[in-house]
Amino acid sequence: MGTMIDFGRPDGGRTKGYLAAAGADRPSLVVIQEWWGLNDQICGVADRFARAGYNALAPDLYEGRVTQEPDEANHLMSGLDFPGATHQDLRGAALHLQGIGGNVAVMGFCMGGALTIASAVHVPEVKLGVCFYGIPPKEFADPARISMPLQCHFANQDDWCTPQAVDELEADLTAAGANAEIHRYDAAHGFFNETSEAAYNAAAANLAWRRMSDYLAANL
Repeated sequence: MGTMIDFGRPDGGRTKGYLAAAGADRPSLVVIQEWWGLNDQICGVADRFARAGYNALAPDLYEGRVTQEPDEANHLMSGLDFPGATHQDLRGAALHLQGIGGNVAVMGFCMGGALTIASAVHVPEVKLGVCFYGIPPKEFADPARISMPLQCHFANQDDWCTPQAVDELEADLTAAGANAEIHRYDAAHGFFNETSEAAYNAAAANLAWRRMSDYLAANL
């Protein structure tokens, strides 16, 4: 359904991304990859959003590199310039979608979930965020600075975004009076990814999609 495009960055550079279009003046989402890269699964999520009536743009933050190996994925994620990705690639994607028309939201999974919260702090064009099991360092993106609606989905069996880390995030958002909601699932990290035999949980993924769809419809 979608196609690879080039879009501009605020610094004048260019970034590639997968755009699944629903039409002019439709609301839009920036879809942020997991640490595996911009793979077929993430492109499929963008296509799913387009079928639901949203323009969806998934930036290629690894510049064409994709892996299925955890060690290599960790290496790629560790080498990513998170501030640059946020202020340039993700803001550039939001600006591109804003040019199509309609409000713009941001959502992502794992590394993309952390970058979703970072975008909610740093990208002014974004009106709403949906985070799946990712939390950025507070010194880079303090959740207390989030003023937009934010919905978060976390797994109870998660050794990266642990339940304790989610508790801390929730406390920070509550103390700041943020317009946020957090949902927890008896599932593993990555439960939304249907290509993961170890983590995918159909019941949790379907419930999260319904909650997210209702949230987007009500707030975007």
